[in-house]
Amino acid sequence: MTVRNVAVIDIGKTNAKLALVDAVDLSEISVVTRPNRVQPGPPYRHFDVESHWAFLLHHLGDLHARFGIDAITVTTHGASGVLLTAEGDLAAPVLDYEEQQIEEATADYDLLRPDFTETGSPRLAGGLNFGAQVHWQFSRDPALYERTATIMTYPQYWGFRLTGVRASDLSSLGCHTDFWSPSQGRFSSLVERLNIANKLANPLPTNAVLGPVMPAIAEQTGLNKVTPVYCGIHDSNASLLPHVLTRQEPFSVVSTGTWIIVMTVQGKEVMLDAARDTLINVNALGDPVPSARFMGGREFEQLSQGQNPEITDADLAEVAATGPLFLPAVIQDSGPFPGRRGRWLQPEPAVGSVSRAVAIGFYLALVSAQCLRLTGHQGDIVVEGPFSRNNPFCRMLSAATGCGVVRAQGVTGTSQGAALLALDGRLPARLQSLEPAQVETDPALMAYAARWLSAVEG
Repeated sequence: MTVRNVAVIDIGKTNAKLALVDAVDLSEISVVTRPNRVQPGPPYRHFDVESHWAFLLHHLGDLHARFGIDAITVTTHGASGVLLTAEGDLAAPVLDYEEQQIEEATADYDLLRPDFTETGSPRLAGGLNFGAQVHWQFSRDPALYERTATIMTYPQYWGFRLTGVRASDLSSLGCHTDFWSPSQGRFSSLVERLNIANKLANPLPTNAVLGPVMPAIAEQTGLNKVTPVYCGIHDSNASLLPHVLTRQEPFSVVSTGTWIIVMTVQGKEVMLDAARDTLINVNALGDPVPSARFMGGREFEQLSQGQNPEITDADLAEVAATGPLFLPAVIQDSGPFPGRRGRWLQPEPAVGSVSRAVAIGFYLALVSAQCLRLTGHQGDIVVEGPFSRNNPFCRMLSAATGCGVVRAQGVTGTSQGAALLALDGRLPARLQSLEPAQVETDPALMAYAARWLSAVEG
């Protein structure tokens, strides 16, 4: 079956998306989105998966009728998974990793979880370690352990809804779950300690075919009954994949969205600092990737309060020369500056002002530069996702690192990489359009970066 158009299910922390990607050049033919609104409970904060499912089925049918769908792949945010009964129903609602009640079981969980040297997974706040979620859910509801037949990572839940096949994938298991040992390529010791070895779905390669869509799905959407559904991938690793396959090493990808995640390929050898939110991701090929991250998109939302004025080069020059500077951090329980309380070093600019918008972009770039330093970055920096279109961010990132910045132009930042899973290793003749690497040489921007770093270190 010739694959022309690939439907990519992309469930991000902020939005759920369905993108239709052209297999010839990886351009996005169509993208539809809906907010990923978290339900407050009971029994706890959880994702509204049934509304997502209705949205996906409707638009799968619509996109197939309009353009044709030849294959389906899935990518989702990390730090999430699903507990299923033997019958295939949810054993419990799909827990939001920001649920604060998980902290109740922190002390008990910390006695069980493996060391950073085994998993490359730092101890993160709340439920950002999937293992902490599972431990807490089983602790608060002992009957849930018996109800749960399968524990699977989040991308594969949507594949299961389409095919009935239960699986996990290596990139999602490697996303600070505490369940995976990247250096050994196998489950970690936590799996035995939680007595869930017989419940965790088998890990498959990200490009494995789970199966065709189930007949009922084909009938409801109009999809061909033989439409293949691929295993799926963690969203940041979807952003990384096109570059792993095509770009000369060394380089780093800065994947932006709710999280800004830095992934460094063949950089300098460094000792990762678990206390500063560094970790080992596992890429689509199963290889370990030194990484660091912070909740940059969430910080952008809180600092900008929805006000995003147009910015000129003159605006950048004025802020670079006169300030203001924002120091870390807005979200204090993750990132390279944990526990620090964010503050403006000079009088706080008004919400909606150009100076505030520029300073926010500079701030996020400077924190990203620290993440790159922590992961041993060398070479070009590829910025994926919405911040590739943020001029203050990209220019300051280059100024702060002294490296070239390449702006990826995809709408979602993840759909091209996820679509590649369906191409059986065949690279399109033309991958996504990339601007040339731009090296920032403006002394004023470099001086601003130096002032900011001095203030942070002081």
